[in-house]
Amino acid sequence: MQYHRRDLLKAGGALTAVAAMPGFARAQSFAPKPGTWRKFEIVTKLEIAKPEGKVQAWIPVPSVNEADWFKSGDSKWTTNGTASLQHDAKYKAGFVHVTWDAGQSPVIEIVSTATTQDRAIDLSKPGQAAALSDSDRKLYTGPTALIPTDGIVKQTSDKIVGNAANDIDKARRIFEWVVENTARNASTRGCGIGDVAAMLTSGNLTGKCADLNALYVGLARAAGLPARDVYGIRAAPSQFGYKSLGAGSANITKSQHCRAEVYLESLGWVPVDPADVRKVALEEPPANLPLSDPKVAAARATLFGAWEGNWLAYNFGHDIALPGAQGPAVEFLMYPQAETVAGRLDCLDPDTFRYSITAREVSV
Repeated sequence: MQYHRRDLLKAGGALTAVAAMPGFARAQSFAPKPGTWRKFEIVTKLEIAKPEGKVQAWIPVPSVNEADWFKSGDSKWTTNGTASLQHDAKYKAGFVHVTWDAGQSPVIEIVSTATTQDRAIDLSKPGQAAALSDSDRKLYTGPTALIPTDGIVKQTSDKIVGNAANDIDKARRIFEWVVENTARNASTRGCGIGDVAAMLTSGNLTGKCADLNALYVGLARAAGLPARDVYGIRAAPSQFGYKSLGAGSANITKSQHCRAEVYLESLGWVPVDPADVRKVALEEPPANLPLSDPKVAAARATLFGAWEGNWLAYNFGHDIALPGAQGPAVEFLMYPQAETVAGRLDCLDPDTFRYSITAREVSV
């Protein structure tokens, strides 16, 4: 893929350009503020429409615990199968693994709780962040199957960060570059798959959150910045009036969303979400908004350093080998997965698969 100097310079100068846009002051209308915790109850119901032989399923549940913004509660279930709560060894991603014998009509209902709040990092006030452990630094700067940190990913990252003075500057340049050079593609199935090298090699920088935020993570890791995808689901409408950035109803079966974080030495883990900037541009009424639109500019200014707590974090996992599975490891675990003797079911077809996810806010 060819990058011209004028395109790469957009990353360094984009923030200044955004600040100069008419209506930029309206960014204050999208201002997540920590301080109010919200608790949600999530009910996942799953059945297998056409069971063949022994059947098993792996259903993700909230398993992120970050003192400043997210607390995973208990998960309880009722089923006619045999179930247990398990975690993958590398990322501690939690899921309920359930099996059914041949001849059963597989059914499970899982009730989970999680508590969350808005995040907002004051980027102008760096301080003493908690140090990242050596093992976490290695984990979150290393490659995954679909997010390499060498080759074209490294080459692109080097061009973007250029002579950046510090890690904050690097992280921001990558964020602005992703916003400027990508687009949300409504035809992408689910949330995408996040094949970063394929995106850069083909020059097709379109997709959905698992694509665009994985691109951010890959470019950041290639620049030496610890970064991670955070897989989860939208659980409530946006309190800032963004129809595109919230769940439209209590039925959140198709509301999965991947966010991202980057670790900066003086600030700790910083929330970022360039994919949602592009979602606002494509979907916020009246739709197909330019980056200069005040709604998009507000999202762009906010989503480097903040996000709204109407979304629930499930895990940070990649390349998860599902215990007992016949099929391959999954790139990430954000959707229920299931297999019959005929093979793995299509997790992006919940009507045939027959699963539903609902959410309601409850008292903290």
